[in-house]
Amino acid sequence: MSIQPGQQAPEFTLRDNEKNKVTLSDYKGKNVLLLFFPLAFTSTCTKELCFMRDNLTTYNNLDAQVFGISVDSLFSLDKFKKEQNLNFPLLSDFNKVVSTAYDTIYEHFFNDMDGVSKRSAFLIDKEGIVRYAEVLENASEVPNFNAIEKCLNGINH
Repeated sequence: MSIQPGQQAPEFTLRDNEKNKVTLSDYKGKNVLLLFFPLAFTSTCTKELCFMRDNLTTYNNLDAQVFGISVDSLFSLDKFKKEQNLNFPLLSDFNKVVSTAYDTIYEHFFNDMDGVSKRSAFLIDKEGIVRYAEVLENASEVPNFNAIEKCLNGINH
C-alpha cells in the first residue's frame, strides 16, 4: 500500500555514504525530505540530485533535512556524492527494506535490474507525518520540486 499524506512516516535506520547510521526519528522536530532515486551515476538521477545540490539553501532555510536514498551500496554512493559535489547525505538502502516500506520499488526495471527504487519524494513534517508523497512510475521524470517547496512553506507557517 502506498504511503499517503497524513500517515506516520515509516521509521528506518540506514547507513549514509560515510558509513554512519541515520535514523529517521532522530530528526523529529525538523522537516525531512526523502528523495528516492533508482541508480547513482545515471543521467536523470544526476540531474535531480544536482538540482537539489544547487537549491539546497532553499530547503535549509525552510528547516528541512534532505536525504537521497537508493539501493546502491554506500561505497558507490560515496563516490557519486564526491564526483557531483553533493551537499546532503546519501543513504544506502542496499537491502531494499526502506524502499519496500515506502512502496517505492520497481519489481522489474531496465535491463533486468529488479528491485530498484522508484524516483519519489516524501516530505515529512516535524512530527513525523508525511505531508507530501510523489512516486513516479517513469524513471526519466523528476519530482515536482515547486509543489514540494510550496508544501514545505505551508507546514512552516
